[in-house]
Parts: sequence; structure tokens; C-alpha cells
Amino acid sequence: MGGTKHYDGVRSRSNTSIEIDFRYRGERCRESFKIPPTPTNLKKVAQHRAAILDAIARGVFDYAVTFPDSPARFKFAERPQSAGLKFEAYLETWIETKKKQLKASTWASYNKIVTMISRTELGPILLPEIKRASIKVWCQKQECSNKWLANVQSCLRTALQDAVDEDLLETNPLYGWKYENAEALKTTDDVDPFDAKEREAILSACRDPQHRNLFEFAFWTGLRTSELVALTWDDIDWINSEVRVSKAKTQFADAPEPTKTRKSVRDVKLLPPALNALTWQKSITFFLDGGHIFRDPRTNDPWTGDEGIRQGPWKFALRKAGVRYRRPYQTRHTYASMMLTAGEPLGWVAGQMGHSDLNMLGRVYARWIKSATPDVGSKAVAMFASCDQNCDQAKQIDDKSGSQGGHKKTASN
Repeated sequence: MGGTKHYDGVRSRSNTSIEIDFRYRGERCRESFKIPPTPTNLKKVAQHRAAILDAIARGVFDYAVTFPDSPARFKFAERPQSAGLKFEAYLETWIETKKKQLKASTWASYNKIVTMISRTELGPILLPEIKRASIKVWCQKQECSNKWLANVQSCLRTALQDAVDEDLLETNPLYGWKYENAEALKTTDDVDPFDAKEREAILSACRDPQHRNLFEFAFWTGLRTSELVALTWDDIDWINSEVRVSKAKTQFADAPEPTKTRKSVRDVKLLPPALNALTWQKSITFFLDGGHIFRDPRTNDPWTGDEGIRQGPWKFALRKAGVRYRRPYQTRHTYASMMLTAGEPLGWVAGQMGHSDLNMLGRVYARWIKSATPDVGSKAVAMFASCDQNCDQAKQIDDKSGSQGGHKKTASN
């Protein structure tokens, strides 16, 4: 189509559609027509665009009439709350606009929630009629954890706030409100670290040296799996024996993304076992393109996320070793419990793991420290009990002297 005439603001979007570009109310607008970009169709679309520009200039352009199926029609409606927009339609458009604003993993989570909500009784409700009461009723019907409910409400709260910002709603019905079910007190937590025998069994059961290097490095650094697969050799400071953790990679993202939180960006000390695993791995992947440290030995490609590791070498190693299954994230809990059990400073451990809440760290791992150190408290007894005993003896001597003095005084009287 090299000889096709060019029209301003008109372009071939694909083999089956044509897109026009124009400005309305100070904003750039793009709309598509599902017709092949033949010379005849391009000319017709250009004429249609010219009519739109003329209507805009004369102040008689109606976006909703001209493009009745376009999500943009609500943006320019005089009274968008009466435009008949269903909640499911709004959510579908909203989630697409968030692709460039959210991390890939967050967007994937939100997208699942949007898809799920759109299939419930909330979907067909008109956006202006979405009330706190209707969402509360829906929440009450769900048989799930409060954590999952909180995730759903967080997504909806963000979507509804964006609707307020776009003048589609006057207020956010979920602002400052959260629904929770009464839950039984948890007797256990998610912390389930591996002991020394289990760790050795897992490492010995690895069918490839790269698997062993990955798991040993995980046990002795406490990195999240998403952080491990994003590591490159440029992140290693060999002189100071540290690794810079600044990115993470999940299967939802095409490329590494920033870490979970700002505090998660950190320099982690490479303890001898971790440094040893890294040294062995260096001889395998150091000179490969891309610089990724840990790779799938079957293809030599970097791991695309934690799913391939969990379903492949991790499950295989635990099954072969006869170790009770726990997810790979427990290597992080194992690192924390080892460090705290050994008496490493709480603040240092928190920094290594990228935590900012020291109280949470101590609370979560307290019971594992206690069970692993039956003589816990003995150092304090050795240091301070003798002092208390000396004080008690001194007090007894003083009391005895006072008592004898009193008797003498009475006798003299």
C-alpha cells in the first residue's frame, strides 16, 4: 500500500481496522473503525473525521452519539452518572487503563478480581447504584479468608476512587470502610522452616548442581524467590561479600520490576555457605549472555518466575529427600529462624530481609527460637543471677545486724 494517499489524523491500525486521532475539550482522542484500510475506506474515514472536527468547531459534537460503544463517551458526558454504565463495563475499561501504572504481578491479581466480580450479581449493577450495602451483602456471602476479602476490597476501592476522579461518581462508597468476617484465632502461622537435617537432605537430593546452588543460596540469604531469579552477576560485590537486591521477577512480568517495597532494596551479606554456592554457580553461568545468575539447566535460559522452580526442581528434591512439602518461600523463613536462633541482632536480621517492623519479626519467629534453643535464658542467669544472690546475702546480713542491734538496745534500757 505504498501508493496509498495519506490523510491527517488517519492511519492503518491493522489489516482489519483504521484509527483516527483528534482533539476534543483539550484532550487527545483516538477511535477505531473495524474495516480494512483500503484506499476507499481510508478516504471515507478521513471524511468522517473532517465532519467530527467541523462539529467540534461549531460546538455541536456529541461523543456518545458519534461513538456509542466507546468507553471515552462517559468521560465527556454532561451527566456521566446517568449514562447507564454498568459496573462490569466500567471495571473492564478500568483494568485495561491500569496496565501501564501497576506492576505486572499486581495487575494480574487485580485482573483476576475484576473478572470474578464481573461474573457476580455486582456486575450488571449500574455504576452510580453501586453502594456500600450491596458490596457488604456480597462480602457476607463469601466463604473465604479476610485476607482475600481485603484484596478484593482494595482493588474495588481503587477502581471506584478512579471513577470519582473521572467525575463518573460523586463519592467512593468504599472510602474509609472495610468488611471483615469474624475468624477463629489462629493456632498456627505460615512460618514452617526446615531444620538442619532437612536442609542437607534437600540439597543432597538435587538432580543438578545448579538446583543445589540456587537452594543453598536461598537458605543462606533469605531472598524471596522472585528476587533470586532476577539476580545478575552485576549485583554481586565480591570484595565486600554482599549482594545488592533491587529487583524482582514474577511469571506475570516480561522483565524484572522493582522490589516489593522500598525497604526491600538492600545489601545482603553473603555468609560463607551462600558465597560457596555462588562461587560454584559462577563457573556455570558467569559468561552467559544476559548476566543472570540462576538459570534453568535444561535450557540455560533465566528462570521466568517461581512457578517453574516450584513445580520442577523444588518438588522433585523434597519428594526424593522424603522431606514434608513446604513451598520455596519457607527458605526465607528458614534463614530468619537460623539467624535469630544463633543470636544475631534483630535489627541486622530485619535489614538483611528487607523488613522495617522489628516487632513483627520478633513476634513471628519467637516460638521457633525458643524451640531450637532449650537453654534459652541461661546466659542471662549466668550474668545476673550471681548479682541478685549477692544482693540477697547483703540484705540478710543487714537485717541480721539490725535485729541484733535492736536486742542490745532493749537490754540496755
